[in-house]
Amino acid sequence: QVQLVESGGGLVQPGGSLRLSCAASGSIFSINAMGWYRQAPGKQRELVATIISGGTTNYADRYADSVKGRFTISRDNAKNTVYLQMNSLKPEDTAVYYCNAVLKTLKNLVLQNYWGQGTQVTVSS
Repeated sequence: QVQLVESGGGLVQPGGSLRLSCAASGSIFSINAMGWYRQAPGKQRELVATIISGGTTNYADRYADSVKGRFTISRDNAKNTVYLQMNSLKPEDTAVYYCNAVLKTLKNLVLQNYWGQGTQVTVSS
């Protein structure tokens, strides 16, 4: 069994910053990629940022155009944790943010998608 536990959401004023964290735990064999998606009311879930790793090396990341230059994704492979530093937040960044991991478990060596429960980010004055 695998769990993704998110933290760090909340209410922030426009122009402010927040840092999201997501820790993966359980019977994990290896993690291929970790990332963040978000879903605003009435909209589809969309990719925010993702980081791909091989072993202990993080070698590729990808961002939605709407967050480039403002958000930074990073990962601590030793802790199976991914972070999202969000700066210069805008009201349109308001959404539920979901952590995602693409990984293999000890019981199933096929890559599978796992999701966290979501954390609310609200940008408002």
